[in-house]
Amino acid sequence: MRVALVAAVLALLELGHPRPAAAQTWDSDASLALARRAALRRTGAAADTTLHDYKAEAHGFLFFLGAFGVGLADPPRLVKADQLELEVYWRAPASSKQRVIGWRDQAQLPTDINYHRDHLGIIQNNFGPLIRLGEGDEVRDVPHPLSPAGLDLYDFALGDTTIIAFPERELRVVALRVRPKDFGLPRIVGTLYLDAASADLVRMAFNFTPRSYLDGSLEDVSIVLDNALWERRYWLPYRQEIEIRRRATWLDVPVRGIIRARWEIDTYAFNLGLAPSWFAGDEITFLPKAERDSFPWKQPLAAAIEGVAEPVRRDDLERVRAEVEEIAGRRALSGLRTQRLGVRCLSDLLHANRVEGLAAGAGIVVRRGGERRELHARASYGFADHRAKGALSAVERAGRGALELSAYREVRDVGDWPVIAPLQNSFASQEFGRDYGDYYLTEGARLTYRHGVGVRGEWRAAVARESFDSLAVVATPANGAFRPNPSLGGPSTDLVQLAFERRSEGFAVRRDLHLETVLEGGRVDGGDTYLRLAGAGHLLLPAGDTRVLLRAQGGVASADLPSHRAFVLGGRGTLLGDPYRAWGGKRMALLHVEWRVPVPFLSLAVGSYARTPRTLTLAPFAAVGWSDRPVAGTPWLSTPGARVTLGLGLEWLGVFRCEAGFGTATHRVGVALDVTRDFWGVL
Repeated sequence: MRVALVAAVLALLELGHPRPAAAQTWDSDASLALARRAALRRTGAAADTTLHDYKAEAHGFLFFLGAFGVGLADPPRLVKADQLELEVYWRAPASSKQRVIGWRDQAQLPTDINYHRDHLGIIQNNFGPLIRLGEGDEVRDVPHPLSPAGLDLYDFALGDTTIIAFPERELRVVALRVRPKDFGLPRIVGTLYLDAASADLVRMAFNFTPRSYLDGSLEDVSIVLDNALWERRYWLPYRQEIEIRRRATWLDVPVRGIIRARWEIDTYAFNLGLAPSWFAGDEITFLPKAERDSFPWKQPLAAAIEGVAEPVRRDDLERVRAEVEEIAGRRALSGLRTQRLGVRCLSDLLHANRVEGLAAGAGIVVRRGGERRELHARASYGFADHRAKGALSAVERAGRGALELSAYREVRDVGDWPVIAPLQNSFASQEFGRDYGDYYLTEGARLTYRHGVGVRGEWRAAVARESFDSLAVVATPANGAFRPNPSLGGPSTDLVQLAFERRSEGFAVRRDLHLETVLEGGRVDGGDTYLRLAGAGHLLLPAGDTRVLLRAQGGVASADLPSHRAFVLGGRGTLLGDPYRAWGGKRMALLHVEWRVPVPFLSLAVGSYARTPRTLTLAPFAAVGWSDRPVAGTPWLSTPGARVTLGLGLEWLGVFRCEAGFGTATHRVGVALDVTRDFWGVL
């Protein structure tokens, strides 16, 4: 029975995507009849005389995650993890008590987050007639679609039927899609999965309408409640996932805070004769801290996090959001304001380099239909070059595809991949004359289409028309002197790009793979054409309790490559110990291999409830680079054979990294201190 039960739940998790909303028949006789049966069954189940009470165990994780970077496309970083063990009690008709008997946590980054009490327990009775979250601070009194009042407040549409074979019988599960009659009121949008024979609720997967959110920072809330058949009769909680996503209320910056809860409930015992007095007081209570701390955990917290992160990475909640968007059509589901100040990163507000000096900027984002339609505008002004720069882009999304039209006048770096956090580069430029960019000014327009592939992939195609101008050094640093900026201007170009990217797996991974590649073809005014292929990626592999990281980047181009599309190599971010960007050309390759070893380190208290990890990462590394076929008119030379750097990195909290590299050819040591690459996109 246990194997069949698990198989049933997993089968439900793999139910297909709904048909497009236009193909759904809302409020048909059959869908309304099933909804009424389900509502009656919920009322009847609450008064079922054969089920007086039960006790169960709940095993849960709370993850506080942070997502960073343009488009928020990369997987979120783990900030803090909590693991909880609960005793769960229920008594007819709807009394609930939960007791936290084990609780441990670990902070990967400094945070003072405190969870609402109801985040620390499971959801009983499938929410009852009214849905509340965050003790009523996040969502309050949203009518359940299968409550007596809810039948008149929602539309219903039948979906697909899934048949699951049990040894003793066949179970038919019907999808019933739900949307509010009025999207301007606090309601849910999603899919209910019902036992066709009994009309019992088997699964709920839903989001809320924007008016449901009482906290202005809430972007959305996604919930999946899976029930399982116990004693061949009772559909009771088995697995639950909740994700609460927040953004800043006044500034649209690519930073998102995420609370993700995952629970599994088992070990049910029925009809124990629980006394009514047992359910007095708060629903969720706690054993004394000393008793919680002495809970006999079966494995270390880090290993437990890895074990539960794997199923979380299947993007169940991302799929729920996609299904909900199809049901809602073009109606907005985000709780965020439709118009906000917006920038790609903090350096869009203020940055410094040798070709602009100190530059200030601002932007605005306007959204319609949630995030289906977006208009982005940003502008900046350099106080040393006295130039205005800016960009305007419009995005239209449909399903997993997006079409973007943009026009821009902006300063770009010749490098394909960043070598320093932008904020760190501004500080080094302004104070010490160390600018890690080689710049040119581009003006143009671009049309881009992108489409998701699988869970983590995306391909995109773009056509553009761009012009290029060289930039002179116009700023003066507080100390030191700037190196010259190379001449990178040239004729205008028509270009076409095809790209593919496979994003990283996510947090707490033992293995990871990231790939990105761009094929570019261009025709320069005057008749010359060129082809250019660039790619980068990393591979993370387990080696016992350690990890091996391989990072590679490189490219190859045809003979008539414009100077601003040359590949560059050397120094910070590539080959520490070699002169910065001494090498380059039409061909380049770089391989970086490091062994990531956790070593004991001081654990610091973070607020009242968590501590930082008791380790830091020691990372001895080796890097090998090569370039060939210099581009005429540029200062970058071919490498005299392969260049090798041997070095050592230290990482703390996954945020700060200090590394030193010894160039075997130069016999020089280079040192770099920065935040880790995960945070460069937001700085």
